[in-house]
Amino acid sequence: MPLPDEFLDELKARSDISDIASSYVSLKRRGRNLVGLCPFHGEKTPSFNIYPENGSFYCFGCGAGGDVITFVRRIENLDYIEAVKFLAQRAGMEMPESSYDKSMSDLRRRVYEANREAGRFYYSMLYTAAGKAGLDYLRGRGLSEKTIKHFGLGFSPDNRFALVDYLRAKGFKPQELVAANLVYQNNNGNLSDRFYNRVMFPIIDLRGNVIAFGGRIMTDQKPKYLNTSDTPVFKKSNSLFALNFAKNDGKRSLILCEGYMDVIALHQAGFTTAVATLGTALTQEQAMLMKRYADTVYICYDSDEAGQKAAQRAIGFLRNAGIDIRVIAVPGAKDPDEFIRENGAKGPEKFMQLLEKSGNDIEYRISKIKQKYILTEQSQVVAYLTECAKLLATVESPIEADVYAGKISEETSARKEAVLQQINSYRKKTGREKTKRQFREIQTGISGRDDRINSEKAGNLRAARAEEALIAYIINNQDMAIRAHSLLPPEKMVTSFNRRVYKIITERAIQGRGIMPADISGEFTVDENAKIAGMLASLGSEVNSPDACEDCIRVILSEGEKITAEKAADADISDIEKYLEKLKQQKK
Repeated sequence: MPLPDEFLDELKARSDISDIASSYVSLKRRGRNLVGLCPFHGEKTPSFNIYPENGSFYCFGCGAGGDVITFVRRIENLDYIEAVKFLAQRAGMEMPESSYDKSMSDLRRRVYEANREAGRFYYSMLYTAAGKAGLDYLRGRGLSEKTIKHFGLGFSPDNRFALVDYLRAKGFKPQELVAANLVYQNNNGNLSDRFYNRVMFPIIDLRGNVIAFGGRIMTDQKPKYLNTSDTPVFKKSNSLFALNFAKNDGKRSLILCEGYMDVIALHQAGFTTAVATLGTALTQEQAMLMKRYADTVYICYDSDEAGQKAAQRAIGFLRNAGIDIRVIAVPGAKDPDEFIRENGAKGPEKFMQLLEKSGNDIEYRISKIKQKYILTEQSQVVAYLTECAKLLATVESPIEADVYAGKISEETSARKEAVLQQINSYRKKTGREKTKRQFREIQTGISGRDDRINSEKAGNLRAARAEEALIAYIINNQDMAIRAHSLLPPEKMVTSFNRRVYKIITERAIQGRGIMPADISGEFTVDENAKIAGMLASLGSEVNSPDACEDCIRVILSEGEKITAEKAADADISDIEKYLEKLKQQKK
């Protein structure tokens, strides 16, 4: 059963979307609405909009949208019921008992519990004979008992059934353990541990839940590091190791590392803002997550070629997120963990010096470009200046570009004016390409070719647009729903997704139930809610009267009666005859 309308009405009244969103986004009023930089993708010009009148949000940049519940689902990575619980707890409300489908929420709860028990098991194993190799490894890396306990580090024994047997004895079902990605299940239904003979690193979310694990093998076996795959409670691309600790520092800065041990070594040395990605290159989602807790990010990747390539990629995502970037250069091709250990008692002091000497991302990238060229050769000077000009053309601040143009002109004896002219030339070219790309994106959006939610839109463009405008009008004007339903029964809608939305809102309206975004969001996925929010944001004012609403209905009915050549090939002959007869009647 769904949640009671009375409960949702009260929750909606106590959970103003402007208040909730402003906890994550800096918002400014623009007319009746609020705008800000989108928390779901990187941007420099605000395209994230809050619409207080209907309690929805929509980003014109990335297409994220929905109601207050959908916002919490997206930003906190929760399912529908968990997001409702989150808001209810914030509002001081009790959840109604046994009135909703709890299957997914129950599974997520059991995955959390299985992970917590697994973490306890791995930690306890570390201090047994079976875990000696793991404990020796951690102590050999200079970790104190306090640090081991703080991070909950553990060991998975060299036994394929140790965790399975332990968790089964705790009452966990095979499907729960498979869903948590703690075990494998073969074709015969037999279970075996995913992690064995590995030092274990629990990954903990911002609410203190163990959501996943990373494991470091004790042999030469590959892969060296094994991580939990995506599960109902964990998505690798939008999680960061140790952010649960780093966010509490209050410095509004983070140190971004490559590996678990780098982060742990830095925390032990007093640099408690260190975090790491989880076995993958930095993603835009992770950059946006960091933006919530930091204005400045210090990139501290390994000094080898792979680490430097990863740093270049990370710079792009962090710049898109609007984060100030500094790059720490660790000397001697070392990683932060090795650097601190090799410097012994002076390790923290030496690392602080690296932190203080760190340059910004433009300086870092110019230095990397410079390493590729011999500046005593004229042809290579030209190539160096050309590559630098392309880089500086991407810098938004004219003052910043001017400063660096002056620096590279001084070191190459090139005229600063010539460098600036080249930068502006590349800027214009990039601007033209951006305009063309935006035009293509607009064309694609209008054509419906890339509509993942309503795949039928591209083939029924006129009908789909009228359907969307009608849906937006009815949500904003519930009193028109019954009239619309009488003129246009749901089965007459042309496209399947819009038909489902229309059926839900008109039938709810007939029953006297609410149809605002927060009233209906439980009926749809996050992406479907975004689609509906997009209709409200883009078309909410396009149809602004009952007459215009009925015009949409006439368009939909007319389009529904058309038989395309493709449809005619499959149509029954009697249907075609009826259609032709109707056309004759209309012409009289």
